[in-house]
Amino acid sequence: MNAIIKTGGKQYNVEEGTVLKVEKLEAKEGDTVEFSEVLFIQDGDNTLVGKPFIDGAKVTAEVVSQGRGKKIIAFKYKAKKGYRRKKGHRQPFTEIKINTIEK
Repeated sequence: MNAIIKTGGKQYNVEEGTVLKVEKLEAKEGDTVEFSEVLFIQDGDNTLVGKPFIDGAKVTAEVVSQGRGKKIIAFKYKAKKGYRRKKGHRQPFTEIKINTIEK
């Protein structure tokens, strides 16, 4: 069984047991989180498509860890003007493991 969920403004295709990194969620390691914005569920030949979400469907997941991604450098430069600006950014994320998908 797999599903498409929406969290953090992005959509993720998940199956039970999948471990993925999503936008930071306010939860501690070991907590259980529920995603009620389920767009699509496929179970063998049965397919459910939401308009935009499936009523009563939810995906539960366990928070594995909280972290920050690799540093991304934003560098601005203008030739022959001596203009240089350098900024760095590390995006926070939450790593989750999908436990159950319910219709």
